Amino acid sequence: MSAYPEKLEEILDLFDGLPETERREMLISFSENAHQYEPREGETFDLEDVRKDDECTDEVGVFLNVDDSGHARFKVRLGPKVQTLTRAMTSILCRSLEGSTPESVQDVPQDFVPRIVGAELVRLRSQTVYYVLTRMKSACAVFLKRARVSGGLTQSRQGAKI
Repeated sequence: MSAYPEKLEEILDLFDGLPETERREMLISFSENAHQYEPREGETFDLEDVRKDDECTDEVGVFLNVDDSGHARFKVRLGPKVQTLTRAMTSILCRSLEGSTPESVQDVPQDFVPRIVGAELVRLRSQTVYYVLTRMKSACAVFLKRARVSGGLTQSRQGAKI
């Protein structure tokens, strides 16, 4: 069994073996779709984490909902200065982690990132390529901690902000 969620494995299969030029074109395509994963006006979330960290060029908001079956759905709001690679990874992660449990999101190893972005971009942008995944894992950790403290998933739904 794969260490990656099925949807992430499908994206990895898509990127595996692509020449560098096609890989970058695919990343640009994913970055252009990042807006699809932004929160909509009026949406409520189980957890909201909006902040600007030193390793990012602009504010990033990570929004998490966990349904009654324990499956996560992420939305991410990126500031206008956020770079193309971060936008691409946001799109890829939101798409590929949808339906995973918060526990399985926390367990996703980071070793898949070079398979998507290529070794050269990982070397050049080492902090950036892992940033969104780290934030998503952090949101899951906070959600699960609050769920344990409150006695379960259904009791933890209070639109909590970090």
